[in-house]
Amino acid sequence: MPQPPRKTKGDLIIEKALKRSLRVFAVLAFLAGVLAWILNRPSPVAPTRTTPLSPPESRDSQTNDIPSVTFSDVTRSSGVSFHHQNGAYGEKLLPETMGGGVAFFDFDTDGDQDLILVNSGLWPWHSYSQPTPESLCLYQNDGTGTFKDITSSSGLKTSLYGMGIAVGDYDNDGRPDLFVSGVGGGQLFHNEGNGRFSNTTSLAGVAGNPTDWSSSAAWFDYDNDGKLDLFVCNYVQWSRNIDFEVDYKLVGIGRAYGPPMNFAGSYPHLYHNEGQGRFSETTAHAGLQIKNRATGLPMAKSLGVAPIDMNSDGWMDLIIANDTVQNFVFTNAHDGTFREIGATSGVAFDNYGGARGAMGIDSARFQEDQSLGILIGNFANEMAAFYVSQKDPMIFSDEAISQGVGPSSRQSLTFGVFFFDYDLDGWLDLLTANGHIEEEINKIQKSQSYKQPASLYWNSRGARSNQGFTKVPISMSGPDIAQPIVGRGSAFADIDNDGDLDLVLTQINGPPLLLKNNQSLGHHWIRIKLVGSRSNRDAIGAWIRLRTNNRVLWRHVTPTRGYLSQSELPVTIGLGKNNSIDELQIFWPSGLKQKINPPSPNQSILLTEP
Repeated sequence: MPQPPRKTKGDLIIEKALKRSLRVFAVLAFLAGVLAWILNRPSPVAPTRTTPLSPPESRDSQTNDIPSVTFSDVTRSSGVSFHHQNGAYGEKLLPETMGGGVAFFDFDTDGDQDLILVNSGLWPWHSYSQPTPESLCLYQNDGTGTFKDITSSSGLKTSLYGMGIAVGDYDNDGRPDLFVSGVGGGQLFHNEGNGRFSNTTSLAGVAGNPTDWSSSAAWFDYDNDGKLDLFVCNYVQWSRNIDFEVDYKLVGIGRAYGPPMNFAGSYPHLYHNEGQGRFSETTAHAGLQIKNRATGLPMAKSLGVAPIDMNSDGWMDLIIANDTVQNFVFTNAHDGTFREIGATSGVAFDNYGGARGAMGIDSARFQEDQSLGILIGNFANEMAAFYVSQKDPMIFSDEAISQGVGPSSRQSLTFGVFFFDYDLDGWLDLLTANGHIEEEINKIQKSQSYKQPASLYWNSRGARSNQGFTKVPISMSGPDIAQPIVGRGSAFADIDNDGDLDLVLTQINGPPLLLKNNQSLGHHWIRIKLVGSRSNRDAIGAWIRLRTNNRVLWRHVTPTRGYLSQSELPVTIGLGKNNSIDELQIFWPSGLKQKINPPSPNQSILLTEP
């Protein structure tokens, strides 16, 4: 067997050196790995620190200063037997859950506030066992808060599938006229006197389009010519076929009423009063047709409108509540046109730049200054909006939380809203009418219910310890106002001539809730009815400034408040414990500023523009 060759001395030296090199490389590789681990090891995790977050302040528990003012349900005892019908038969058509307009107005000019309610009705393509209801129901007030149904003799019979109502004396003859909105356009009724109305829609030219679904409407004089013009919100482009194409469904329920995201928007209508009972549509010319930049289609899905002079320049502006798209602010350019500034004003979106499901709207100077508050009711799980003007009167901030309205309104689905002074202390309080759109919502959202109670908020600025608004507990307002209803429209008026403000709330497929105000706090008050001469006769758009015991109170003259509804035209101003008025001024729409000899409190007065 052959032997391996013997290693030379040189071979042994090379082999020894190679082994030494391998050991050195191994040590270096280990050290490099250790160094790499040290340099790239994860930073030590600091112990988690939880910072406690204080929830938004809710004033629900701050009830020590809230006065006890109860409201009594007098619906039946007052003679009101109206029952809203929506014609629903299982197809879940969106208009069925959106109606319920109501108005207080003095149709017979006897000084008492009468009542009119808007019905929706029955669908013409479906057969029903019940008779077709009246689309409008007119109740005459006898002066004590007792009402008589005089619909059959009033001339108000119509087949309209009704939504809302707007009250205004468009021909300045001293008698309030009516515009009724609904599916398929609107209708105008002229007050002929003696309890009779005539349908003048065709003559006036305000019907809109047969495909319109009109909602809230407002009479206001946008060009200061002394004649009331008409603004009509349109909601979405709707038909039965479109509704089925959208086919909104809820898991566990099936077909359901839903938000309007998948319906196209619709332009509003602005009708200029030409006199002689005729109107011309000026919507496009006035700059009120806002388009979606992405699609070029109408953006508006409007449910509420607040006509008000926002910047005190003597010209009426418009604030529009839109459902699931941005709100609009139309500022009056004094030349028959408007400019939309919703985004720059801060009113278009919420604080995070999102659009909400906006329904009803109202605006007022709720503090002892000229700052303007805008209250908007929103969809469930969205707080009500409470925009407040800043130093610049056209810049607003949503102060719903700091004003005490935000957290307590989140669970409600709010339609009707308005400012009013229910305890006559001089501070404007708030009321919201609430109710969901889907009957079976509780099956999938346990926190929600179809029927919801109204919410009453007391303006606590008169109390030394509080600012903003506090939700009034049932113990301080009585159980009747807290009855769960499918709330929609709402309005206020002094129905029994005792100086305080009573309420009406409407609901889907049910009776209204007429609530008598039983306040007995010994607070003083004054009621003022203005009659324009150079201004429109209703004096819509006027401001009243009253000073009492160094307090300055502002009130705006307009019946358009909330959702689909109108409140009384006379203005009630509470004086609290003050038993005298130091100064009274009227800022008429014509531009005239009038100083009135201070009247005695606890009376109703009539003031005519000189």
